[in-house]
Amino acid sequence: MTTLSTSPDKKDLLLRMDGISKSFPGVQALSEARFELRYGEVHALVGENGAGKSTMMKILGGIYRKDAGHIYLEGKEVEIHGPRMAQNLGISIIHQELNLMPHLTIAQNIFIGREPRSKISFLMDDKTTNQKAEGLFKLLNLKLDPTTKVADLTVAKQQMVEIAKALSFNAKILVMDEPTAALTDTEIDELFRIIRQLREKGVGIVHISHRLEELKQISDRVTVMRDGKYIDTLQTVDAPINQIISLMVGRIIYESAPELPENPSQEVVLEVRNLNSGKLLKDVSFSLKRGEILGFAGLMGAGRTEVARAVFGADTYDSGEIYIKGKRVHIKSPGDAVTHGVGYLSEDRKRYGLALGMDVKENIAMAAMKKFLSWLGWVDFKRTAARGNEMVKALNIKTPSLDQKVQFLSGGNQQKVVVGKWLTADTEILIFDEPTRGIDVGAKSEIYKLLNDLAHQGKAIIMISSELPEVLRMSHRVVVMCEGRVTGVLNSTEATQESIMKFATMRGSVVQVSA
Repeated sequence: MTTLSTSPDKKDLLLRMDGISKSFPGVQALSEARFELRYGEVHALVGENGAGKSTMMKILGGIYRKDAGHIYLEGKEVEIHGPRMAQNLGISIIHQELNLMPHLTIAQNIFIGREPRSKISFLMDDKTTNQKAEGLFKLLNLKLDPTTKVADLTVAKQQMVEIAKALSFNAKILVMDEPTAALTDTEIDELFRIIRQLREKGVGIVHISHRLEELKQISDRVTVMRDGKYIDTLQTVDAPINQIISLMVGRIIYESAPELPENPSQEVVLEVRNLNSGKLLKDVSFSLKRGEILGFAGLMGAGRTEVARAVFGADTYDSGEIYIKGKRVHIKSPGDAVTHGVGYLSEDRKRYGLALGMDVKENIAMAAMKKFLSWLGWVDFKRTAARGNEMVKALNIKTPSLDQKVQFLSGGNQQKVVVGKWLTADTEILIFDEPTRGIDVGAKSEIYKLLNDLAHQGKAIIMISSELPEVLRMSHRVVVMCEGRVTGVLNSTEATQESIMKFATMRGSVVQVSA
């Protein structure tokens, strides 16, 4: 990796942002923050959720208007009035939630709004559009068919389409927000190959990620933000991960394994037998005990989320049996699941777990609204506020007030609001699907503590995670899946990264390793 000097000539700077401030109702998101990017540099931007990283980049991308500060692009001060202007200046942002239209082809997505026209002006020239897309793929050494619909692509290939789309605007600056969050190791390697290729062409790349181990692989420098302020910029090659974490959180985070309840109760509160659903899930069976954290591991597409959604009634299943506290139940909808004491924290909390336009207390109360109705059927707002205060204190939710809209909370605090919602609904079985995805290291530590506290209280927890260290750290037992089947169940002494990967790649018959 090429190491750049710490004090570059200003001519080397592609981008300089100075004294950037931005506030939202009740929140000072940025306070005189700054950031620099050189030509042909991969610059990591890190910090806890709520540190101001995304706000800073959204100002650069024209999505937000800054309240104060200056932006210099190639030495000239610019005012960026909107996303289209940012694109015209050569600034492209690939958001964590990919911005593609699934019903259109790859080529149509890349050139949408700029499609080549045929001789009859109101008709699209699909042939030329496809040829231009193929030219971009050749430049990036991508094996993609421009006529393929985006809906048929993996998340990794959709990322590549977004990069090709950015290059079609002749991007000088490419901002990538959590680009590896949903990718496998092989897909990450391919993404990094393309990033290095772009760096060699002089493109400046801003890499926002909570996976700190990636920084050493891909970035030249790293800038740390905390509480909306600039903290420091370090040469990645010289910066230990512990130092970066300490700068991010302003305190030491101990990553040793937390204390789990030594022996969960032997009482089985949930048992799934021979669950089958569609073409994916095949004879899935497992049990969950009171006070237990049961980890679910497997490669992407293994069927872990599909199992969770079937148990919660979000998806129907074709056959199989579900028992809660020894009694067979028929869960046909999420309402049925809640009635039987099951809560589901989706990996996409913004889409399925929260009402982003509603405030904290309303989100906490929404799954159990009947509890807060008066005898006339009106909502008792004093009781919702009291319950909201109780959950904010119990879960250490950081919010200016109960009236704050949850869309303005950090990812970790949004996750806690979802937990508060299900605790308010008196759920005894909690399914956490990727509970720390998109959450920084400090908030992760708090989520881990919360999971352990819930287990100590006797809650039964299923935790689905793509991060093996997290699964190993947090689970009493680990259920491993491959291609829709349970291929192994490992207890904490048997579970290692090697043993989990062995069963995660095992196709065919089911192997029960440990009860």
